[in-house]
Parts: sequence; structure tokens; C-alpha cells
Amino acid sequence: MATGSQRLSFAYQDLSEIPAEAILTARDSLEVLDLSYNLLDHPYWNPALLAQLEKLSTLILDGNNYTSHVKFPYMPSIAAVCINKNKIDNLPVFVEEIRQKFPNIKILSMMNNEAAPSYFNGGSLMQYKDYRQYVISQIPGLEILDDTEVLEKERVQARRTYRIQQSSRKTKVDSVMKKLAHMHKKSL
Repeated sequence: MATGSQRLSFAYQDLSEIPAEAILTARDSLEVLDLSYNLLDHPYWNPALLAQLEKLSTLILDGNNYTSHVKFPYMPSIAAVCINKNKIDNLPVFVEEIRQKFPNIKILSMMNNEAAPSYFNGGSLMQYKDYRQYVISQIPGLEILDDTEVLEKERVQARRTYRIQQSSRKTKVDSVMKKLAHMHKKSL
């Protein structure tokens, strides 16, 4: 275990649960928590513990067994999450959790997960580009996705691509609302 006033690492220790006591002792100054390459998964996940780490800015969870349904506490201090090489397979579910719980996130790395297709895990270039566009559209403040900077042209394309889906849904809702209003007028 490497400790400092700002960083705590429990990487490569075959942990099956988060060492709460050791983490809580450093909670007032802890900025980086590395729990990578352990045996962590949902039954031993303790989001309430993380919520007490008000200065935590970086959370590293690489190489564990987390899935798309992992739950995090609301943590506005988090700027970077690394959750590479886990079992994340449902991109919309996972990205929504990240977006809601880490409103100030700037860096997200989720390489080598099924939900993050790339050449290295059997994904096509088109799947990779679509993955990036979707994540960028849902987390607009993101500056780095995986190991690549988010470019302005990607933001523009992401907004264009995913706005179409949102606006077509809005058009349907507007159409239904107009019909309801028209029916209501007729009944008066």
C-alpha cells in the first residue's frame, strides 16, 4: 500500500472488498484512490464510503469485475474515472450513471470493456466512432475519453448525430400533444 497525503493505492492486492478503515483514515486529504486489479464487484461495493471522500478527484477501478449496473454516490469532486478492463456491456446505463453522479468529470477511460468497442476487442472503426460520439454527447464536459482527447469537431458531430434522435422523439411528443389539444377543443 503506497500512501501519501493525496494518493492511496491498493492495486494488485487481490482484495474482495474495499479496505474502508484505511481509506477513511486518509479521507480529509485523499485525492486519488487506486483500487485497480483486485477482485472487487457489486456485493462488496460501498458507495457510501466513497461519498465521504469529499476531496477525491480521481477514482481508478481498472481490472475488477464491475458491470454496467455499478452504483456510485453523487461526487461533484470527481474529475477522472478509470474503469478499464471490467465487465461493462451496457453503454447507455453506465454512461447515465457516470453523467448523473460525476457532474464535473473531465476524463473517462473504459477501454477493454464490451461497451467500449475498439480494434483491440473486436470492434469496428464505425462502432468505435459511434461509441465515442454517444459518450461525448451524453457527457458534454468530457475532455479525454479513453486515451484520446475529445476534439471540437467530435463534439459538433456528436451533438448533430444524437440531437436527431432526441428531436425525433420531441417531434412525436409534440404531435401527440397537438392531437390531444385538438381533441380537447372538440369536446368543449
